[in-house]
Amino acid sequence: MEEENITTVKEFIILGFSEFPNLQVPLFFLFLLIYLIVLMGNLTIITIVCLDSHLHTPMYFFLSNLSFLDISSTSVTLPKLLDILLRENHHISMNGCFTQIYFFVSLAINEFLILSVMAYDRYVAICQPLCYYLIMNQKVFILLSQGTWILGLLMPISYFIYLPHFSFCRSNEINHFFCEFTALLKLSCSSTSSIQSIVYILGALVACPCFISTLTSYVYIISTILRIRSTEGRRKAFSTCSSHLTVVCLFYLTLIFLYLRPSSMQSIDINKFIAVLHNTLIPMFNPVIYSLKNKDVKNALRKFFHLKLYI
Repeated sequence: MEEENITTVKEFIILGFSEFPNLQVPLFFLFLLIYLIVLMGNLTIITIVCLDSHLHTPMYFFLSNLSFLDISSTSVTLPKLLDILLRENHHISMNGCFTQIYFFVSLAINEFLILSVMAYDRYVAICQPLCYYLIMNQKVFILLSQGTWILGLLMPISYFIYLPHFSFCRSNEINHFFCEFTALLKLSCSSTSSIQSIVYILGALVACPCFISTLTSYVYIISTILRIRSTEGRRKAFSTCSSHLTVVCLFYLTLIFLYLRPSSMQSIDINKFIAVLHNTLIPMFNPVIYSLKNKDVKNALRKFFHLKLYI
């Protein structure tokens, strides 16, 4: 009799922020504004890097990759959320949900890798400045960039091997603002041990090495900066990596609060709030951080907008 009462889920309902029924329209305009700022800010960074010859260096090449990554990651989640808030269209097909998960995980892996590569670039620039253009030549930084995108696209394929074979029969309501992987697994009536093992393996292969390599790079960078005798020399050296260090700290701190808090401190509402911070606000702040803390970017922005005024 129990088997007859089981209804196989064909589509999912993303709850979004349904706990705030009177705030759906204000939330729509808030997230629309965030999305537009993300698009304009990151497109501006990409544009000035392409147009200004002074920014045709590995550091800014990786920065333009990060900006494109931020545009892509918010475009995976925010358009559907805006549809939910404006038209109350909470439904998403199973294939649509799996596709959203794939691109979200793919871009997350890419972000781990690109931040790690950027940290290595700053390590070479500060700790081995005389060899910088020999080590980080055009062939090397293009290969590093291609490698991050290829790995990001290939590694999440393992999710798609298992997800179509899962049965979802408990509920079809995802209590999140997008098809978030852990929220989806809570709906499964199949054993999730195999796919959870894949998550741990990906974490061991990507997140841990990237975190360790980024941390190691900055240990060497900071120790090198502290050995510089002049205050002005230390200030200039630190200014070359302060923007990236700020972005790295925001990225990893939100991830730690999101996934590494004790279970006793876990809360769906808090997790959703931190996920909003990680997935929308950080991509919005990244261009601002690089614009405010980086002299070369500020000069390029002045030239860019000065030219726009006279066109």
